[in-house]
Amino acid sequence: MPVEWWDAVLSDPQVGAKPRGSADRLQRLDQIARHLLRVECRRCGRTVEIQKADAVRLYGPQALWKTVAQPLLDATCQERTGRLEEDGCWPSVG
Repeated sequence: MPVEWWDAVLSDPQVGAKPRGSADRLQRLDQIARHLLRVECRRCGRTVEIQKADAVRLYGPQALWKTVAQPLLDATCQERTGRLEEDGCWPSVG
């Protein structure tokens, strides 16, 4: 590739940007400012919400949001195929 192409790619402000929601996913519950936490399933489109105070009470303030989000979806999952690799919801936290 020509040098100009690389210069254009590397000067793009989105280079190195994290995907939407990735910062929230890796935050501990005590670091999240929102009072209502929401997780969506990318597979079936279902949305589950929990108040931050309830999540802290159930999982502790040091729990990562991504470790709380998956069980919330799994508890009411509608997508059961019988195959471990395919079963369950695919969380998208926001």
